[in-house]
Amino acid sequence: APVDLGEVISYYNAAVAGLPDAAKLKGLKLPGVSVILDGSGKRFAEVYEPDHRRMWVPLSDIPKSVQQAFIAAEDKRFHQHKGIDERGVIRAFVGNLASSGRPAGGSTITQQVAKNLLVGDDVTYDRKMREMIVASRIEQNLSKSEILEIYLNSIYLGRTSWGVEMAAQAYFGKSAKGLSVAEGALLAGLAKGPNYYNPDTQAVRAQERMAYVLSRMQEDGFIQPAQMQQAVASLPPTVAYDRTRRNSGFHFVDHLSRDARTLADIESLTGSTYTVRSTVNAALQRATEAALQEGLARYELSVGRQRFGGAEANLAQAIAALDKTGAPDPAPTWRRALASVRLPLYDVHWPAAVVIEKGKDKKTGASALKVGLADGRVLPLNAWEAARRELKLHDVVRVQVIEQKAKGALRADLRAPPVVQGGAVVLENRTGRILAMAGASPTP
Repeated sequence: APVDLGEVISYYNAAVAGLPDAAKLKGLKLPGVSVILDGSGKRFAEVYEPDHRRMWVPLSDIPKSVQQAFIAAEDKRFHQHKGIDERGVIRAFVGNLASSGRPAGGSTITQQVAKNLLVGDDVTYDRKMREMIVASRIEQNLSKSEILEIYLNSIYLGRTSWGVEMAAQAYFGKSAKGLSVAEGALLAGLAKGPNYYNPDTQAVRAQERMAYVLSRMQEDGFIQPAQMQQAVASLPPTVAYDRTRRNSGFHFVDHLSRDARTLADIESLTGSTYTVRSTVNAALQRATEAALQEGLARYELSVGRQRFGGAEANLAQAIAALDKTGAPDPAPTWRRALASVRLPLYDVHWPAAVVIEKGKDKKTGASALKVGLADGRVLPLNAWEAARRELKLHDVVRVQVIEQKAKGALRADLRAPPVVQGGAVVLENRTGRILAMAGASPTP
């Protein structure tokens, strides 16, 4: 059928209407993670926005072999094209005709920058056209080195890490400067699918992908055959995945953020990558928070203001699933289920316990409860009557372990996050340094 040129022009104009300004990527620095050190110089906390756990580094700090690995894996003709690789587009088009499913896009590194930072990632041809136009404009405003620097600092590589610097620390416990050829090839392979090629759960896939990247590097003349054979032998060892989950010091970190604005003229600690050296004592901080929470809870109990809002979780289904597996394990199923549960209140310092027995006291007729703790101890639960009636088997609650001096035995007293507000600050008298700062009630 004949092509209506007017329709084509109208479609083009609609697609490019309101396109973002590619020039604003000039000198771009994305939000990053700021590290807060305690008084002894150890990492105390990380502060970052969602999807921005990165440490921005200049391209000069990223080894040439790592840069080449990403180019070989993602965009072989990066230094030749002007934002769009016509050969890649044709290959993707032919592939889409031959197979169903999610269409391939033949995206260059420049197009990925445009998609991730400017035009979005919805799977439509309109978006693809906008992405290609913006990519061409990016190439007119930025050098290849600037584009590659933005790409290597913005791409997601798994383990809640964006950019090669954060990924290098998350996977290998080192800075990007120290990455080997094999380590760089492994990270470059993750760009295609961090979950699909996850070396923690899909080691075979990860090694195959790494081998593919290395072979492409050899074909492109980036590495010698001997380097290829040495690097492809096995996956480089990774460090254990340490999930960042802060459960202490929230009020102190808020205080530091305010000081950063007023004293250092830093609008936000998440706006870039900073290292903040603080005076906090990590152990004392946790002890202060625990003491404040316990003091407020005991005050509420003493005046009859305690309230039980319900269990934090119930492990009945998890315990039943473990019972069905029948896997040999000396630990009881309730203890294994308790060890794996993620509770909603993450800055509560009372230990979690699961109700494993519920009956009636023969003498009083009241509910008699026993709970199991993560260390395997089973203790009687002491709770107010309203909470006793509401609690069910396998509910997870917070408790304070109490030593009964007269009987020489232990019991678990039920605790609920206090409603009463309070605060505590621990100062070093000689210097005025803040060693701990706690406030109010736990964060839901």
